[in-house]
Formats: sequence, C-alpha cells, structure tokens
Amino acid sequence: MDADTAAAQAVPVGPQASTAAQPASEPDFLLGRPKGSIGIRTGWLFARTDSDLFDFVRDQLTIGPDAFNTPAVAVDVSTVASNRVDVVFGFAYSRATIDSEYRRFVDNNREPIAQRTRLQQINLTASAKVAVVPRGREVGRLAWIPRPVSPYVGAGGGLLWYKFEQSGAFVDFVDLSVFDASLRSSRWTPGAHVFAGADFKLRRRLFLQAEARYLWAKGPTGQDFVGFDRIDLSGLNVTAGVNFLF
Repeated sequence: MDADTAAAQAVPVGPQASTAAQPASEPDFLLGRPKGSIGIRTGWLFARTDSDLFDFVRDQLTIGPDAFNTPAVAVDVSTVASNRVDVVFGFAYSRATIDSEYRRFVDNNREPIAQRTRLQQINLTASAKVAVVPRGREVGRLAWIPRPVSPYVGAGGGLLWYKFEQSGAFVDFVDLSVFDASLRSSRWTPGAHVFAGADFKLRRRLFLQAEARYLWAKGPTGQDFVGFDRIDLSGLNVTAGVNFLF
C-alpha cells in the first residue's frame, strides 16, 4: 500500500456525512386546517350544594361544607365549524363519597350512628367553543401553522344525570328510634354552562389544555327525600389535560 492510498483511507468522516445520517425533524406545520380534535381532561369539581337537602345533611351529619368537592374527568370531541368556532360534544363524570355519623345522637350503646353519602354525576353536553384570537395562520395554499397559545371561551347546554344516595343507620325524629335504610334519588335534568381556557402547543398536533367551567343545574328529588326542594347540582370545574388535533 503506497503513502497516497494510506492517506486517503485515514481521512475522517466530515460533518456533511454526519449530518446526512441524522433523521429529518418533524415539520412545524399541518397540511391544511385541522378538521377537529379529541381531548381528555381531569381536575377538581367545586360543588355549590346550595339547597336545603345539603343544608340538612350538613347540619345533622358530620359532613363538612366542602365534602362534596371531588375529582372529575371529562372527554371532548370537537368538529371545526368556522375559522374560530368549534362545536364540542362532551362527557364528564364525578363521584363524591363521604362517611359520616350523626352530630347530636348516638345509639343505646353510646356508639356512633354511621352512614355513607354518595353523589354521582354524568354530564352530556354540546357547546360552542370560540377562539379569542386566530388559532393559526396559513402559509401558501396548504401549510397551516398553529398558534403556540390559543385562548378560548364558550357556552352550551346538555343533560345531567345524578344519583344522590345514603345508606346506613338513621334516626326517626318522631320517636328517636334508629333504623337501617338505603335512600336514593336518581334523575336526568337539563343544565347550562360557560367556560374559558387556553390550548398550549406541545407538538404540532398535541396541545396542553387548561379550562375553568361553571355549570348551572338543579334536579328533582325522589320519594325517599319528600319535602325537600330541588337538589343543587351546580358547581365550578377546574381541569387540565391534552387535546389532539386531527
């Protein structure tokens, strides 16, 4: 092997060859505007509980004013209606379970009179979601670049299913006897809501979503809770999650 051949073999691989071996980065744009999105959020429901049924159980039982605040989960599917408006169909679920006892009564053995109270809610909604500023910009005829932060507001309505139930031992206030029972009220009722939030871009199709939503709803009580007004199901739901554009 002569000196020229050895020198040619000893030349290191240059930066150009190294760069060519690297994978191509993902483009930071979409081919056209998105047609919709699907998202999942989780957070906390701050229940208002402003009705006489809740006043009664808080007064008689060891249930605090914030006992019905609980985790919540929501799933949204949206379709684009215009440059700034989406139509969103949603599903949300929450459940609060509280163990309690009577504040001012015990049984004949001086033992607490205990029971469990549970409130479950399923909310099916349809909403209009309006972007406060344009959600992206078009470049040429095909490319669409999403905005890094896209604030929005919205409103809508739907149907709310709830089940309020109590099981355990209870006091008959006529003769102060203690009896076991399972009490339940379960109904569908209409609701309305408003919301505001923002989508924060993580990748070109994936966004972090933060939202605050207020729901107004009241439901009729069943025969196990005769004499009470409609149960208050309103509250503030604060959530965060991810949203995927398609």
